[in-house]
Amino acid sequence: MAALSGFLGTNSGFGFAEDAKALAHFESKIRPVLVEHCLECHSIESGKAKGGLRLDDREAVLRGGDSGPALAPGKPEESLLLAAIRHSDPDLEMPPRKDRLSESTLKDFEQWITTGAADPRESANGKDGRTGDDFESRKQHWSFLPVVASRIPEPKRRDWAYNEIDRFILAKLEENGLEPSPDADPVVFLRRLSFDLTGLPPSSVIGNQPSVIAQSTTRKTDHRLPITETIDALLASPAYGQRWARHWLDVVRFAESNGKEANLIYPHAWRYRDYVIDTFDRDLPYDRFLTEQLAGDLLPAENDAERARFLIATGFLAMGPKSLAEQNPAQFAADVADEQIDALSRAFLATSLACARCHDHKSDPVTMTDYYALAGIFKSTDTRYGTWVDSENNRGGKLIRLPDLPGQLIPNLSITKKEVADLHAKLAQLEADEKAGREKGEKAKAEGRDLQLDFNEMLREALRILWTRGPVVGKLATVDENGIALPLAMGVLEAPSKVDSPRYERGELAHPAEIVPRAVPALFGLASEGAVPPDTSGRLDLARWIADPDHPLTARVMVNRVWTHLFGAGLVETVDDFGRSGSAPSHPELLDYLATRFVEEGWSVKALIRAIVSSRTYQQASTWREEAFLKDPDNRLLWRHSKRRLDAESIRDAMLAASGELDWSPRAGSLVAELEVQSAAMIPFNPKIPGDLDGSPHRSVYLPVMRDQLPDVLRQFDFAEPSLVTGKRDSTNVPPQALYLMNSDFVLAQATAVAKRVMEAREDARIDEVYRRCLDRAPDEEERKLVDEFLKAPLPEGADAAKESEKRWRDVSQALLASADFRMID
Repeated sequence: MAALSGFLGTNSGFGFAEDAKALAHFESKIRPVLVEHCLECHSIESGKAKGGLRLDDREAVLRGGDSGPALAPGKPEESLLLAAIRHSDPDLEMPPRKDRLSESTLKDFEQWITTGAADPRESANGKDGRTGDDFESRKQHWSFLPVVASRIPEPKRRDWAYNEIDRFILAKLEENGLEPSPDADPVVFLRRLSFDLTGLPPSSVIGNQPSVIAQSTTRKTDHRLPITETIDALLASPAYGQRWARHWLDVVRFAESNGKEANLIYPHAWRYRDYVIDTFDRDLPYDRFLTEQLAGDLLPAENDAERARFLIATGFLAMGPKSLAEQNPAQFAADVADEQIDALSRAFLATSLACARCHDHKSDPVTMTDYYALAGIFKSTDTRYGTWVDSENNRGGKLIRLPDLPGQLIPNLSITKKEVADLHAKLAQLEADEKAGREKGEKAKAEGRDLQLDFNEMLREALRILWTRGPVVGKLATVDENGIALPLAMGVLEAPSKVDSPRYERGELAHPAEIVPRAVPALFGLASEGAVPPDTSGRLDLARWIADPDHPLTARVMVNRVWTHLFGAGLVETVDDFGRSGSAPSHPELLDYLATRFVEEGWSVKALIRAIVSSRTYQQASTWREEAFLKDPDNRLLWRHSKRRLDAESIRDAMLAASGELDWSPRAGSLVAELEVQSAAMIPFNPKIPGDLDGSPHRSVYLPVMRDQLPDVLRQFDFAEPSLVTGKRDSTNVPPQALYLMNSDFVLAQATAVAKRVMEAREDARIDEVYRRCLDRAPDEEERKLVDEFLKAPLPEGADAAKESEKRWRDVSQALLASADFRMID
């Protein structure tokens, strides 16, 4: 932690995960802007330091110039740098007014400063830009070396381990003078297992009959729980696929709108969501899963259904946020490719290849040549995201036409043949208007008239044509010539022409250097690395490299992601950063053992989960022990199981399960696909849309996920930022969450439904019933006494006894749904 904290501003108090996010934000959002707009006048390399200010290393920025320190980390309003780039002080304007930074870039800088101004740049004095490291030596970093088949240790204690995982954990505990914790209470453990595997309480998934619970929680004579059948039942449940798909959707920055300055909806993104759910449900081998997402359009398909699935899988590459307001098509294409490179490398490899866009990577063995070899691959790819040109959007995009399949859901609406003809007529009229405008301009020019006089009128007409044409073209793209709605999806295809990208100095299109042939980066000496065939984009070759069983990162990264979801922290704590700025693994031999086993067992995620949850390590109690805490306060050695708060989806789904209102069926399509507008900004003004963007009894994985417009429950309980790769969410406990649990219409509705069902039970069984529904356990004696006293308290004068009883049961139900016992898993 000490080494990494040196990269941060003086106010940083982050942990590893937050450090990695902050550094990633600097590398992707801040450093490129400094390079492009600032260092020409404020760096050692340029020989200039206008106003005494240099911006080429962390110390220089904090020191500032003639006007004082440029940054106050954590305090954007006190930072002169932010004031200068905002042009809020006429004496401090940079860059010059003509090159003023965009609003989105200003927000990036504000976020950077607010979160501590992370900056990994060492002093530029005497440095050559590579921080003194040889690139070959960087490849000796632990995560870039081959996975090693680890020898399973033999701990001194022979009676504790259930499987090989336990032997690794126990050996490390013994090495540090620690003992594992006792086994968790069986009922507590069953709740943990059910939420981890399905995101739902056990009574919802395996049944609420006492005999079923007892069968799963009665220990055998060797102290083991008979959980094999329970684990298999949970993994076979549709709820498992929905739960673990949501984890993956965090990683791949799934969203149903673009975000940024033009937040237009992606009405077909839900198909990718359903593809991921189906993938985890079927336990598709992970290497195949990655290949389909990167190059599904290039794989041979046995039938139309498989062809459709492969095309939908490539939606991963299409759903990232885009600068739709960008007017330069070359800049737009470069930025789309950059986002794709960043997303795939962070999601699949937990490293950022995109950090080499403007300069060789500052810490990992990735050069600008590697980056632009990849950029050529994605510039040779046709990205189809499906928005039309309008007042917000300068960069319209097509969609992929899917094969026709029986029973296929097509949410976009059909129209009549007459409406099709009318749209074509409108399009023809717009083209005629455009031609007339050109002829008018040419005539004025030939007559020597001052075109400036007609400019405003010509501009208004051009924009009218452009913004009217967009929706017409967009609608015609969703129907055939008879007006029948077409099955469509986001995704990618091979571009008609294949191109190699120049290497751009400082990442600027105005400064191209040599052409870099398309290639898979030669980082690890694998046979799958190197040049790609000239007649292809190279995406399939890239997919084969990432899915190569000898790749040192792919299996390790996925194993660590799974471990993180089951224990609350990864073997590598920086889940999305396996590079040299990330943390080292707490149990490197165990990580390699699991990675090796993962590949040998056919890249089966279910088999990996089954092995981990069957371990005694996973089944430990979460009881705090002082002597262990003093030696290992962060529980990196796993002397106990860490308590965790349920995530947003599990809180909501568990409430629906407790109330009996949960609809187990998959939601068809998405709320976003049913909207009649393209701009997400218009949704709050739509009376048909619930104010909290909820109102659905289906599982939370089916809630709409629009960037900058999330449903209330997701926003309050630390939902992953859908513009970023997120392997581990934040987990906070803040006052707005309590207010939501007290006042939300959704929570009140579920509490009312719980109370209604509880009152259907025998009167003497109701307290047990409300605890079973809400907490999956019986109340203890003190709890029973408190609830009984509350229910039997004297009625207010003139109160209706029946209505007051209903209200009290609703209050009890809401109190339990809002309790820490409900929100936490032990």
